[in-house]
Amino acid sequence: MALVPCQVLRMAILLSYCSILCNYKAIEMPSHQTYGGSWKFLTFIDLVIQAVFFGICVLTDLSSLLTRGSGNQEQERQLKKLISLRDWMLAVLAFPVGVFVVAVFWIIYAYDREMIYPKLLDNFIPGWLNHGMHTTVLPFILIEMRTSHHQYPSRSSGLTAICTFSVGYILWVCWVHHVTGMWVYPFLEHIGPGARIIFFGSTTILMNFLYLLGEVLNNYIWDTQKKPPSWQDMKIKFMYLGPSS
Repeated sequence: MALVPCQVLRMAILLSYCSILCNYKAIEMPSHQTYGGSWKFLTFIDLVIQAVFFGICVLTDLSSLLTRGSGNQEQERQLKKLISLRDWMLAVLAFPVGVFVVAVFWIIYAYDREMIYPKLLDNFIPGWLNHGMHTTVLPFILIEMRTSHHQYPSRSSGLTAICTFSVGYILWVCWVHHVTGMWVYPFLEHIGPGARIIFFGSTTILMNFLYLLGEVLNNYIWDTQKKPPSWQDMKIKFMYLGPSS
């Protein structure tokens, strides 16, 4: 029952996220002590999402290894459910939220870092941890998408789920402001109510776009309708996905 490179890589990514989360939580920052704690930041929520997702990936790999060749239909049925959960998490949360955090953070950072990541934070958060939170998320999720096929849910249910997440987080940010009088992100302090509504609406639209982008990218990578699968593709599917996909 040997582990293959892809499975080892998933385990390494999971351990890296656990390390990032532990180091982030250990930092004594004033914002961690205020209402909502770390949970008011989308970056932290995304880290939790990525850690849970890769945890499910590792669990799926281990379950696949344990059930392969057993002939136990109940175990295979449970494995199918686990694979479905893994695929749903990538489609609805891990890919769109992860790409959103990386893209929006670095775009605003490049324009004016004080609007999203004030220089004062350099005294608390080392550079490697900042990149662990805002950079490596993207290559990690792209590696996962490239090495394993993921079955996307129906487009209507997927878009409904990502919209629910987006609106839920926006309402949470507004509630934190209502309770504390302070916006979670500094740049929201410098724009008017109308601009905030436009920004929140734009973020929801962007999340939907990123969901569709993930679906298109997944189909492009694993398109078996335009060409027959190669032996390497079949080998990847057999070794990494287990008896069902």
